Amino acid sequence: QVQLVESGGGLVQAGGSLRLSCVASGRTFSIYAMGWFRQAPGKEREFVARISWRVTNPNYSDSVKGRFTISRDNAKNTVYLQMNSLKPEDTAVYYCAAQGTTGIYDYWGQGTQVTVSS
Repeated sequence: QVQLVESGGGLVQAGGSLRLSCVASGRTFSIYAMGWFRQAPGKEREFVARISWRVTNPNYSDSVKGRFTISRDNAKNTVYLQMNSLKPEDTAVYYCAAQGTTGIYDYWGQGTQVTVSS
């Protein structure tokens, strides 16, 4: 089992920044990659960003590319999501997830709320 705990969400004005953190514990050796997803009210959960646990090759959705940066600190078993130039449409619950070698995101955090006011 892998446990994931997110933090760093909050209320910010449009144009502002936030940094989300996700700490992994448990069987972290089984993690192949980490991803961030978000779900806005009334919408389906969508992919935001992903980073391999061992190789720095981040992927981003088109909606956040150039504004968000995903990074990791393996020594701390932590993945970050730096969010700049935030827009009201970025408002959502943000979840981190751990991906195994099967490609499936097997483990999910509880989510952290990000609210961007206009």
